[in-house]
Amino acid sequence: MKSNNSEILYNKHKKDFEQALNIYENEYSHEDLVQYLNSGSVAEKQAAVIKLDKISNKSDADILINNLTGCDGKIREAVSFRLMEFVKENPDLFVNYSNIFLEAIIDINGNICRNTINALKYMRNISEFNQNFCNSLIKRTLELAKKAKTFDIQDGKYKINKEIFKLYWYLETISEFTECIEADKIAAIVEQSKDVEDYTIREKTAKILSKLKNDGLSTMKEELKNDENYYVRRI
Repeated sequence: MKSNNSEILYNKHKKDFEQALNIYENEYSHEDLVQYLNSGSVAEKQAAVIKLDKISNKSDADILINNLTGCDGKIREAVSFRLMEFVKENPDLFVNYSNIFLEAIIDINGNICRNTINALKYMRNISEFNQNFCNSLIKRTLELAKKAKTFDIQDGKYKINKEIFKLYWYLETISEFTECIEADKIAAIVEQSKDVEDYTIREKTAKILSKLKNDGLSTMKEELKNDENYYVRRI
């Protein structure tokens, strides 16, 4: 039985490799690559998004973004890897995906989180996007920060670690969008996050505060400058 399972798995991997190799080694039209990304196998979607040279219309953007969340991790990572390039070239095509981006930012794969944030930097000058995105980002982050403030990190529970992970990446996103968010909204978040036991959260909080020129936040800045953790103090 074990031998049969190993053979089945080997054949599957072999088929996946052959599918991906076929796309890599042969010439396909833009339309064919988009179709593979839309309805292909995991291997075909991976290969197709890597080989795509542009995303130039709303239909293509829809298909790309629909593969950024809710599918196999190999596909999500491949899409996130190309995302910055495509968003940089045509940021206006991506204004309506706030909710999907907010989910991708807290993907279980940290590479996807980072890649998504790097792509979103090219959306900061689009007011139509910023209003919806930043409002939802602030709401989600504040809810997480309030919960995380009560966590006992020593418990080491999976749920706690998962919530801290999400908060970490949302705070990192806020640090890239400080110019787009009202100071009082940021203050409400850092008031909660500065007291979270996990030092990585306080470190991100300090990073946000370091980017703000607001005298009303000086007390919190000073508090984190005297934090017990070196990585928090050095920001």
